[in-house]
Amino acid sequence: MRLLTWNVAGRVARQPEQAAAIAATAPDVVALQEVTARTLPLWRAALADAGLPSIATALGGGRGDAGRRRVLGMLTAAREPLERLQAPAGVPWPERVLCCALGPVEVINVHSPIAPAPDLAKVRTHEAVASYLAGADERARIVCGDLNTPRRELDDGDVLTFAHDSAGRLRAERGERWDAAERALVHGLRERGWVDAFRELHGYGEREASWTFANDRGGWRLDHVLANGLTPTAAAYAHDWRRAGLSDHSALIVDLD
Repeated sequence: MRLLTWNVAGRVARQPEQAAAIAATAPDVVALQEVTARTLPLWRAALADAGLPSIATALGGGRGDAGRRRVLGMLTAAREPLERLQAPAGVPWPERVLCCALGPVEVINVHSPIAPAPDLAKVRTHEAVASYLAGADERARIVCGDLNTPRRELDDGDVLTFAHDSAGRLRAERGERWDAAERALVHGLRERGWVDAFRELHGYGEREASWTFANDRGGWRLDHVLANGLTPTAAAYAHDWRRAGLSDHSALIVDLD
């Protein structure tokens, strides 16, 4: 199975180029974040043309901070039939977690809210997904998408979350609950036998930021594929797509057995 996950940044003018780039990789599964009501018809048509006719979506429509409408959603597409599953209980923004069964494999497409989101939306999203995954794994599972964490990866595989400041100190206004929530997926799942597809194959020698500031400065590896019951055989970030301005995130392409 070749899986591609990408935060496409809701871009309309560049959507045809995004779709062409995706099609050229010949994926079996595509997990997109930041799809909108305006771009959804474009994505449905483009992915069907690329041989991925089975599509599940979760679009925004709720109200966020100061009454602003949440417009960003998710899309998962596959060559084989997808079965939409119920979202985890307790997810504050339901359009940010999209669960689908693809035969014997469950694909959980996640777009974590950013840290300033109101009502601890980021913390509660990570907690809800971690709780959902805490039960017995009845099928192989993949968690993929823009998890908006970690802040830093250490050489030994440990992480610092955005509960910490740039000096690595735990921020008093965020605290241990925030830290535990962000660690639950990118670190906690690995403690249960899951694998981080990219790091499993490439180690921790390179930073590999999937979102950066202008001119490739700084940034973080926010986009992930975590797997249980599957073995990654290849994994690469499409940094050139980000550098070409197709999105502010790099896509991640992973082959799994």
